[in-house]
Amino acid sequence: MTKNHKNSPDIGKWLKLIRAESVGPTTFSRLIKHFKSVDRALGTSVSELTRIDGIGFKTADLIAKTRDKFNIEKELELADKLGVWIINLNDERYPPLLKRIYDPPPVLYIKGDFTAADNLAVAIVGSRRCSLYGQEQSSRFAYLLASAGFTICSGMARGIDTAAHQGALSAGGRTIAVQGCGLANVFPPENKKLFEIITESGACMSELPLEYEPLSENFPPRNRIIAGLSLGTIVVEAGYNSGALITAQSALENNIEVMAVPGKIDSPLSKGSNRLIKDGAKLIDSVGDVMEALGYIGEELKSHTADAAEKADERIQTPLFNVGQLNLSDCERMIYDCLSKEPVHIEDIISEADLSPGSINAGLVSLQLKGLVKQLPGSLFLRK
Repeated sequence: MTKNHKNSPDIGKWLKLIRAESVGPTTFSRLIKHFKSVDRALGTSVSELTRIDGIGFKTADLIAKTRDKFNIEKELELADKLGVWIINLNDERYPPLLKRIYDPPPVLYIKGDFTAADNLAVAIVGSRRCSLYGQEQSSRFAYLLASAGFTICSGMARGIDTAAHQGALSAGGRTIAVQGCGLANVFPPENKKLFEIITESGACMSELPLEYEPLSENFPPRNRIIAGLSLGTIVVEAGYNSGALITAQSALENNIEVMAVPGKIDSPLSKGSNRLIKDGAKLIDSVGDVMEALGYIGEELKSHTADAAEKADERIQTPLFNVGQLNLSDCERMIYDCLSKEPVHIEDIISEADLSPGSINAGLVSLQLKGLVKQLPGSLFLRK
């Protein structure tokens, strides 16, 4: 690890406490507030623990019995092997915006770099099951905002999240992915290549132990981190039961601006995001609307952002590159040569390119990130 990627001092003690059973971010905060330090919280008796509001005898006994059970040495060794650094809430490198939420993660795992520039961030979220329109708008807003210097935060889920990360990367910008599992895993698994690219152009983060699986109960808490890292949250497309609405709710509870892209009024995929607009979320259809929603920060950046977005929009409409000038791998070149302006099914690409399905999938992701290929519903792909 580099000097800036060193773990926080006493991180082992912080991990011991937060990994004790029944200790989540809120209880952790109460323990530190009462005992004034991690050391005292780790060394206190069951009777002393029961003096804290919300902690009865059973919970206190469970905390006391399990606060030494997490294998710290194994966790730190694995983190070092994976190139993951772990920081606590007292570390000066901890994202300052994230500290403002009601229940910030006491411990944060990071693979990649988190820089001061990432404090200028906007979250873009939406449903895993989404329309082509939703994917396009997610990618478009991410591309335009990243071109103007904003970092794009999302959850690396299928659909809207993936499109947001890809849009930011296509612009050469920074993006942060917050996982609902430990960083030793990648979810969804088909985003392994995307995960690797994000760690080189931003960061992947999690509050969970490295080997935690992507269980459904992990994702709602993850969404508060996405909102907390950002100045504002954009919901592109979301049904009534979409996890993106949890992100929006978390943003509202922490006084973070919520914006929504309008969708078709008869589409179930847009019911949740359209409801947000009815309930007062800012309707956006341009980067200018985003700046207006961000208040004084947006006002300060309005002129710069408008110029940057205009130039970026020109690049979207009229690509300024020649494909022959790009540094494509042999695999990427073979896949690209199989495509045209008409949709081609992935099975036809596999047959024509004579490459393994895994190589085809990885190559298509890479070509999408480079802005050369567009994916359509039904595993169809075409040249942009």
